[in-house]
Amino acid sequence: QVQLVESGGGLVQPGGSLRLSCAASGIMFSFYAKGWYRQAPGKQRELVAALTSGGSTNYADSVKGRFTISRDNGKKMVYLQMNSLKPEDTAVYYCNLQWGTSTYWGQGTQVTVSA
Repeated sequence: QVQLVESGGGLVQPGGSLRLSCAASGIMFSFYAKGWYRQAPGKQRELVAALTSGGSTNYADSVKGRFTISRDNGKKMVYLQMNSLKPEDTAVYYCNLQWGTSTYWGQGTQVTVSA
């Protein structure tokens, strides 16, 4: 059974940093493209950062230069380092793995950026 478990969310002041982690199990991890999405109240879920199986990255314009996605294939972990956080980054953040028609989601972790 595939499981994705996110951690690392919380409350942080503007300008602060957080590192989100996503632990995967029951999956051939290295084959999958990895992504972090977020959903703010009243808004659609949006792609924040993506990492292909080949190592290419893609970021939403709103987070370029502030967020970094990375992986550890041996540990089956995906990370999102978030720096210079802004109140508009407040959302539930979801880990996603995708390969062909197969896609898996974590349960989400809340990130709140507020003074």
